Amino acid sequence: MKKQNTQIQSKAIIFDSGTLISFSMNGLTDTIKKLKGIFKGKFLITQQVKKEVIDVPLKIKKFELEALKIKALLDEGVLELPSSLGIKDFDIEIGDNKMLGIANSTFSGKGRDINLLDHGETSCLALSKILTEKGIKNVIAVDERTTRLLAEKPENLKNILEERMHTKITIKNQNIGIFKDFKIIRSTELVYVAYKRNLIELKGPQVLDALLYALKFKGAAISGDEIEQIKRMG
Repeated sequence: MKKQNTQIQSKAIIFDSGTLISFSMNGLTDTIKKLKGIFKGKFLITQQVKKEVIDVPLKIKKFELEALKIKALLDEGVLELPSSLGIKDFDIEIGDNKMLGIANSTFSGKGRDINLLDHGETSCLALSKILTEKGIKNVIAVDERTTRLLAEKPENLKNILEERMHTKITIKNQNIGIFKDFKIIRSTELVYVAYKRNLIELKGPQVLDALLYALKFKGAAISGDEIEQIKRMG
């Protein structure tokens, strides 16, 4: 029986705070439910992400409604905590602190290390590493550009930092290899899948364009050119 359960839960999407907020702010939480229905795997959030998108904003009137929408996904089992796979929060916390230390000492400029990530993002990286070690295929849904570039194009991130800080940036190359195997997906790619699988209630030639630009204007780090590329795929 235990072996069968391992086979069923052989893949997962780990959601960072920004992606969930992007979906919620655009009235797309039902789309997450529909995507879960076709995914046949786990939609996971860490305790740190839960704190960022539910626990803290529930106490702030400005963000209370969005927090309740995301909390409903957790209460209904659409989103789940790592404990649903027998993963202990303590193990994620250890990996989280390690990832945070590495990420925030990889780039330096003006004689100091540059803080790139926070605990929400690095807890997702830590969980991804644990899942991979367990043989569970996974991707991290993250809309923030820095995390994605750190994993996929660190040289581009270096160039961005140099332009922003107006100084020469150095990279600890031994750190880069730690991030290169993480798989990243954005809310825009998830919405594209939902659109292609007819999970979006709105119909018409402008719907995909409207969805992608709505996500861009409310948190997703994506350029207009990248949106046009996605639309051409449609």
